[in-house]
Amino acid sequence: MTFLTALTPYAPFLSCRDLELWKAKMIKILLVEDSKFLRLATERALVHAGYELSSAGDGDEALRLARERIPDLILLDLLLPKTSGLDVLKALKQDSATKSIPVVVMSGMSQKNAARLAHDGAVGFLEKSDLELDKGSAKLLAALQEILKKLPCGKTLTTTA
Repeated sequence: MTFLTALTPYAPFLSCRDLELWKAKMIKILLVEDSKFLRLATERALVHAGYELSSAGDGDEALRLARERIPDLILLDLLLPKTSGLDVLKALKQDSATKSIPVVVMSGMSQKNAARLAHDGAVGFLEKSDLELDKGSAKLLAALQEILKKLPCGKTLTTTA
């Protein structure tokens, strides 16, 4: 039973915002982004929204953290130093410990790569220019919520206790 399932009888006593924060706090995200500016801005937005966050600045660190922390979701840039995002995605999907972790690719590359990425195991694709991260985090958080809604509950809402 997930924490959210256990919380459900109390849902009438919580505001929608409180319930969303409780759900978000349960979701562990690994952010993989080599741009320090984008990584810090995205970290701030996700932490402020209540997500539990780990971050990596290169592909090797991403693989290590994914195996150590087993996040509920990975936000993965494609253009990374050391090991490319595509190679990270493939390695994650070949590793029995990480293959069930949903991976959402966040990239500045065109969305025409989305079909290939889905074939390689990504559950979603977010084009950075569409997110307008330089103007705030609202579009990122909205896109993330839409992706999370489409995932089976068991894949993202896990107990942290």
